[in-house]
Amino acid sequence: MPEDTILIVEDEPALLRGLTDNFEQKGYRVLTADDGEKGLHLALHKQPSLIVLDIMLPKINGYEICRQIRKQNLDVPIIMLTAKGEESDVVLGLNLGADDYVTKPFSIRELLARVEAMLRRAQQIQSRRYHFGDFELDMVGHRLLRNGEEVTLTPKEFSMLQLLVRYAGRALTRDEILDHVWGGDILVTRRSVDRCITTLRAKIEPEPQNPIFIKTVRDLGYRFEPQ
Repeated sequence: MPEDTILIVEDEPALLRGLTDNFEQKGYRVLTADDGEKGLHLALHKQPSLIVLDIMLPKINGYEICRQIRKQNLDVPIIMLTAKGEESDVVLGLNLGADDYVTKPFSIRELLARVEAMLRRAQQIQSRRYHFGDFELDMVGHRLLRNGEEVTLTPKEFSMLQLLVRYAGRALTRDEILDHVWGGDILVTRRSVDRCITTLRAKIEPEPQNPIFIKTVRDLGYRFEPQ
């Protein structure tokens, strides 16, 4: 049974109770908050394994909670719950650091499946070896293997893949990628990100023109989707 701690921040009593019951039945330890202030406090001080976060909350909304968590450089996975269907709301949440989102009403079974998948990915990252498709990314050995054979990557390509894998499921903006991969190099632009993505896709995608791992997020950047 899972031993991870799930923080649920939701102000609708019936939904909060239902989510709590379902996660506890799956063996998770559950922390709950019915307003944003309590939720942010628990997120920063209780170190949950994953956060299920509503957007529309009393006192502090979900966007601000997400922003504050990422400001503290916490990598805890965040799944946002939203009653809104507008693409701009989804993009804003992802841009602030959310890893995934679920639009209300949603299937509890689907949410549980997403949580389990996200926690498995987080555990793989912690083990320093990450598997996707026919590939194994060895963080310590600084190499990418495909069916046991090493795939040659440039330093930038490796750093790019490492970053995407670390935040698998989360949309990363081009500016975020620039900051992590190129640092303070003032001679590079967002087009450098796109070029590096193109060469990386050529090495890991079965069909680079129809990528299954590195997805383009329109008007934002890129997202890594393990299969």
